[in-house]
Amino acid sequence: MAVRPVLPVAAIVLAAVALGAAAVWTRTPFVPEERVAHRPIQAAADGYVSSTACKACHPAQYATWYGSYHRTMTQVATPETVVADFDGVVVDDVHGDPMRLERRGGEFWAEFNDPGAEGPESERPRITRRVVMITGSHHQQIYWYATGHERALNVLPGVYLIADGRWAPRSAVVLHPPNQAVSTVNGHWNAVCIACHTTFPRTRFDTPFLSEPIEQQAVDTMTGEFGIACEACHGPGAEHVQAHRNPLQRYALYLGDRPDPTIVQPARLDPNRSSQVCGQCHSVWEFYDADGERRANSDGLPYRPGDELRDTRFMPQPMAQRDSPALAAFVERDPAFVTGSFWSDGMIRVSGREYNGLIDSPCYKDATEAARTLSCYSCHTMHKTPDDPRPIAEWAATHQVSAGKDGNDACLACHDLPEDGVTEHTRHAADSSGSACYNCHMPYTSYGLLKAIRSHTISSPSVAESVQTGRPNACNLCHVDRTLAWTGAALQEWYGQPLPPLSADERSVSAALLWAMKGDAGQRALAAFALGWAPAQEASGTSWMAPYLAELLNDPYEAVRYIAYRSLRTVPGHAGLQYDYVAGREARVAAALPVLQAWQQRASQRTRRDPALLVADDGQLMVDRMMGILRQRDNRPLFLRE
Repeated sequence: MAVRPVLPVAAIVLAAVALGAAAVWTRTPFVPEERVAHRPIQAAADGYVSSTACKACHPAQYATWYGSYHRTMTQVATPETVVADFDGVVVDDVHGDPMRLERRGGEFWAEFNDPGAEGPESERPRITRRVVMITGSHHQQIYWYATGHERALNVLPGVYLIADGRWAPRSAVVLHPPNQAVSTVNGHWNAVCIACHTTFPRTRFDTPFLSEPIEQQAVDTMTGEFGIACEACHGPGAEHVQAHRNPLQRYALYLGDRPDPTIVQPARLDPNRSSQVCGQCHSVWEFYDADGERRANSDGLPYRPGDELRDTRFMPQPMAQRDSPALAAFVERDPAFVTGSFWSDGMIRVSGREYNGLIDSPCYKDATEAARTLSCYSCHTMHKTPDDPRPIAEWAATHQVSAGKDGNDACLACHDLPEDGVTEHTRHAADSSGSACYNCHMPYTSYGLLKAIRSHTISSPSVAESVQTGRPNACNLCHVDRTLAWTGAALQEWYGQPLPPLSADERSVSAALLWAMKGDAGQRALAAFALGWAPAQEASGTSWMAPYLAELLNDPYEAVRYIAYRSLRTVPGHAGLQYDYVAGREARVAAALPVLQAWQQRASQRTRRDPALLVADDGQLMVDRMMGILRQRDNRPLFLRE
């Protein structure tokens, strides 16, 4: 997406001199939170006192939380929190006309086409609004503006991709059907995003969201704290703070090593309840009924750490509940309630919903009560421990995996294998990616944030499941040059798995290529990611990949194009490829054609000639066969609700 300055630097400087530099760069005056009227506010209530009350007594825990992405899930837009450049730039190629950005002292403003107006996007009136809040700080920043109606927010038409240092249309950072608009409704953050991106959220609309025009409602949205803060996991802290003002009380608890009744410590909960602390956000869920939703709108979500999560919300498990009237009712109201989040066998397929994966894992659901030890905290920690040598930033960036739990030790703590038994079990060399438990039992079969995410349903590779559900299996996500028949034969020989009936293509063409060429948009995204995954490239080579990734540069789905481009740049010879995944078709074809032509021209030098890769004996691409497979593409609309 093109970004250009509004004026040359010299013109800006001259303007500043003419107007008076002090007037141009005046600092925004401080306004106490309770007096802010144009956005949601942070307000203590019902025993919530905010993380600032925890800092003095728990400095180490506070420091690691403060360095985490949980804290920065929601932030007020300030010069310290905004990553994108707003200083007099124009962002082309968002919805409708260009988006103009500017700084006004410490404030951020944008001019763009009004998403709430009627008619085609390019014909909607221009509006100028102040950007007041941010979602995200790791992969993307989504910017929310004050609508002008009380505390209601709406979203800018552009999203800033942090690693790329670029803007992209909001529709281009989610996997959704081409030519289908992504919702931009006033009050969306207040009613939806607030639930999992803040601590103790209260929407406080007069009527249910979208039942009446937002402009006709009172919107008094507030939270206990922006972001996922201490009390999101430990519960309201007022009683704890009050009780421990007395140092003798603190020492008595410390010396007695006994539970503190004034606060919830997730690590002391049973594995089920401790995981539900994470599951309150990391799950697909819905209110049981309209009354429950209205109470949460007014008073906040009723769940508190330590409660039973299902008491106050419906948690779908499509296979276990396939005959459930409750699930059927949700699907009747929203046909994509299941298909937008789950594979056909009920396994979760979108990011941010790891709890749904955990509760379907055999290590969790089939364990006896006495031995049920698997929980979110088996691998992750909310606070970096003193024995962890990693800097806080590195710990946070690696999904807060606990020290020593990024390898096989996390699994071998429960699954007893002799030291030399791992390779006997995996049939791969000890130092290979094929002997990493995660790669085989938690493969990259979920999608989100323009990439693939590890499944959190712990399972074993299965060709039958790939055939029945379309979900890639771990073997073919690493051995991307191999067929399902090859994988099926290996699993039959090694583990006694029955070999399922396979089609002619499944017996003769690389499974990854079939997913990339004829799969649905989600399968194509996962296949494109796998072709750029370093272990897969090491196991399968890269000399044959370019034509398939080049083909995906023109996929109908923008998210698939983005992932394919990123993977293609990891293939030798293509690191410098220039391509814009949101450009028009003509520009995209112009970028892809040289990749295909260069690959074809090297046919005589090609050492890898494999019909499973559609590379003929003369080194040329088997174009007719490839086109025949492409014509079978699953073009059914798909919107994955990450």
